[in-house]
Amino acid sequence: MSNEQPSRILVAEDEANLRLVLQKELQRQGHEVRVAPDGEAALRLLEESNVDVLLCDINMPRMDGLELLRRVHQRPNPPEVIMLTGHATVETAIEAMKLGAYDYLSKPYHINELDTLVKRAAEKRRLRVDNQRLRAQLARQTGMPEIVHVSDAMREALRLVERVAPSDASVLITGESGTGKELIAHAIHRLSQRKDGSFIDLNCAAFQESLLESELFGYEAGAFSGAKGRKLGLFELADNGTLFLDEVPELPAPLQSKLLRAIETQTFYRVGAVRKVQVNVRIIAATNRDMTQAVSDGSFRADLLYRINGFQINLAPLRERPEDIEPLAQHLVRQLGGLNPPEITPETLAALAAYPWPGNVRQLRNCLERAVLLANDGRITTNELPPEIVNPAVTTANAFVPNYAGGVAAGGGSSEGGNAVVQPPLREVERQQIVSALEQTNWHRGKTAEILGISPSTLYRRLRDYNLTRRS
Repeated sequence: MSNEQPSRILVAEDEANLRLVLQKELQRQGHEVRVAPDGEAALRLLEESNVDVLLCDINMPRMDGLELLRRVHQRPNPPEVIMLTGHATVETAIEAMKLGAYDYLSKPYHINELDTLVKRAAEKRRLRVDNQRLRAQLARQTGMPEIVHVSDAMREALRLVERVAPSDASVLITGESGTGKELIAHAIHRLSQRKDGSFIDLNCAAFQESLLESELFGYEAGAFSGAKGRKLGLFELADNGTLFLDEVPELPAPLQSKLLRAIETQTFYRVGAVRKVQVNVRIIAATNRDMTQAVSDGSFRADLLYRINGFQINLAPLRERPEDIEPLAQHLVRQLGGLNPPEITPETLAALAAYPWPGNVRQLRNCLERAVLLANDGRITTNELPPEIVNPAVTTANAFVPNYAGGVAAGGGSSEGGNAVVQPPLREVERQQIVSALEQTNWHRGKTAEILGISPSTLYRRLRDYNLTRRS
């Protein structure tokens, strides 16, 4: 078994001596083995851990093997089941196969024969699970991301990705919104030993507090009103893979303690459950906030930060690596432009390179998506760019006001008398851009976030930071 992945075996057998012999011999063959004295105990163990193969005696007290087989095949991703009995009959064999048993073995049997059968059954289940994962991954388009860069800052970040990926260390990715934190998380997963497992992502700011726990850990039937059946949580779906927690500081305090416990023990309770579920999950987290400040102000647990910050990768904002703007713009236009992407004129590239991009690559993509739609004669000129990008000195020096005749106009400032324009601090520039976008959309936050190229949760934080409320 040195070159083979060990199989996770559950033995349901009421004869104590035979149960012990099977456990010891299968462990000697390199398998991970748990045992249960009857069908009900076996079902409880199946709730707690992932099992590849169930070895099941037919005649057992409390719940016989055939009933256990029926129950097992009502579960999502059931193990393969091999029936064991000392009283083999044609009728029971046919019934077991009809119920979905992988095979049927009569006592006495040789341990080598059983070991071979177990390996085949485990391989069949792995192929079935892998097929489901591949289908899910194709549907989610989670291939290895293409990270376009020429800057030293991004080259260093990718060097760190290559170093940390083969390990199981938890990784914290920091950087402003739109810098590509999720792409980096995908890259770590794809270069890791878990690349054949699932990559499951959760935006911690996208769910209400009451829903977040059940989304993360799942729930049992009857756990709350409307819970008609069991739901597997994202933590469980990421078993043997990677769980990516985006905007992790947005986790509410009660859930932070549960997540800490789950990471430390690799076990958790589904909502409404009384038995633990065991998993093997790697955590990658991301944030655009200062985590030291979040710990200082008491909004994030220090011990949880230590757990998720086993290795940190910081992504520089686009304004600090302007040499990446041109290759990114060319790549995005090819991606957005279809079979005949438009050409970007040199003047347009110069305007893109000169802009500070507070929304980073996400904002650049949104800008170019608009420009591709507006382009004439196969060329993107400065006419297709938003005014704040074409003339940043004017738009940052003057407050934005809505121009309901169509677009945004600068106003509220004057350069009469030849006075030099004084550039305001970057924080004030960002505030002005947010106000401008809010007024363009009549304070519709979803549309405003889209214009700015940031997530709604980031916009909510900016509104709070700048104490921006709708004017009457």
